[in-house]
Amino acid sequence: MSFLQNIRCIVTDIEGTTTSVSFVYEVLFPYFRAHALDWESNQSDAFSSVLKETSDLVFLEEKQRITDSKGLIQKLIEWSLADRKISVLKSFQGMVWEQGYLRGEILGHVYADVKPSLIRWKDQGICLAVFSSGSVPAQKLLFGHSQEGDLNALFTANFDTHTGMKKDHGTYAIIAEKLNFDPREILFLSDVVAELQAASLAGMQTLQLVRPGTVADWKHCVNNFQEIT
Repeated sequence: MSFLQNIRCIVTDIEGTTTSVSFVYEVLFPYFRAHALDWESNQSDAFSSVLKETSDLVFLEEKQRITDSKGLIQKLIEWSLADRKISVLKSFQGMVWEQGYLRGEILGHVYADVKPSLIRWKDQGICLAVFSSGSVPAQKLLFGHSQEGDLNALFTANFDTHTGMKKDHGTYAIIAEKLNFDPREILFLSDVVAELQAASLAGMQTLQLVRPGTVADWKHCVNNFQEIT
């Protein structure tokens, strides 16, 4: 079965799709929690924005005001332990991970079938993009410092939760519009059925990646990128 017939763009998820879930939960998240408080005295504008946005969100949700940086960082760590998909958390995680990548303490995991498949699709004239709950800077760090080298040049665009939530079909309509393709010309790859359902509702073609630990429960499934032809 050809999955690429009439496809002009492929949008891929990261966690559980291009990259092992264990890398995220056993490497990235623990690194963030171990090093987040290192930022307590950081005076950068980017970190100040994170603190303000976190303080505002805490007040909105809990009706309490936290103003000290340590307390706000601890709240961000708490949210990370709950695996909340909050843009400000994703932004701060990306900042912490950037230091880890640049110091050589983190090397992004990418399945061996990913790079040759991305190159093959790009050579076929197919546009490639990323949509992940991880922030765009974090996406670029992972692919830029991966075990397979720097893969960022293969992608035309990156999207995160600033565009919309991954289980909301409206987000995929926005992505199609930004990419300037009819949704029917876009193939979305993910391991999560709720995301595939949302993309399908928006009119996209969809495939579930059944990596180790994933249960095949979507209408179209593959085990790796090499099977997508």
